[in-house]
Amino acid sequence: MLRKLLRKIVGKMPLEVAEKEFHGRISYSQEGEDLIIAKILEEKSSGFFVDIGAHHPMRFSNTYYFYLKGWRGINVDPLPGTKKLFDQERPEDINIEAGVSEKEQKIKYFMFNDPALNTFSAEEAEKKDGANGVYRIIKTVDVNTCSLATILNNYLPANTAIDLLTIDAEGFDDVVLYSNDWDKYQPKIILIEELRSDGNMIINNSKIYSFLKPLGYKLVSRTPNTSIYQKM
Repeated sequence: MLRKLLRKIVGKMPLEVAEKEFHGRISYSQEGEDLIIAKILEEKSSGFFVDIGAHHPMRFSNTYYFYLKGWRGINVDPLPGTKKLFDQERPEDINIEAGVSEKEQKIKYFMFNDPALNTFSAEEAEKKDGANGVYRIIKTVDVNTCSLATILNNYLPANTAIDLLTIDAEGFDDVVLYSNDWDKYQPKIILIEELRSDGNMIINNSKIYSFLKPLGYKLVSRTPNTSIYQKM
C-alpha cells in the first residue's frame, strides 16, 4: 500500500525532482529493469520504446521511467479497457489494445484476479491458476491478435529507430519475438521475460537466446525473471 501511494505521489512530479526529494533512484519496473537499461544506454535523454504486454501505465512498467524522461513509444496490451487507461495516463504515447501472436487470428485470453498474470498461453494459465492459494482465472475471452511486424508496420513513426523493445507476455514471449520482421526492425535493447535462475542456464538452454544470438544480440544483464539483450 505504501509503495502504491509513493508511486502515485511520485507520478505527479518531474522525475528529477522526485529522485532528489526521495534521495535515490526511482524504478517503476518489477525488478529494477528500467534502471539497468538506463545505465546501459548511459541515461539517454530521448528515445523510442515498444512495450508488448504493457499491463499498466505505471505499475510494473518497464517504460514509464523513460516516458517521464521524455521518451515516447508504443504500448500494446490485450486487456479490455487498457487503451483508455493508457490514453489517460500516457497521452503522448501510441496505445493499442490488442494481442500479439504470429498472425492475425482470434485466440483465447486467460484473465486472472491479478491482471499482471493474464496470458494467451493455456499452459501458463493452468500453471498459475490456484498458485499460492491466491491467484485464479476469473474469465476467458476471445481476443484478436496480430504479429509484432504488423503493429510496427502500421504504427511505428517513419524513420524511427527502436531503442527498447520490452516483452512480458506471460509464457507467450517467444511467440511475440518470432513475429517480428527482423530484417526491418532491430531494436537496440530487448528486455524479455525468461523465468530461469541464472545467465548460464539462459546461454545453455534458452530458445530465445539461441534465436537472438545469430541476429547479433548479446545477453548483457539478468534480473531473477528477465533477460536483457543488446544489439552488438
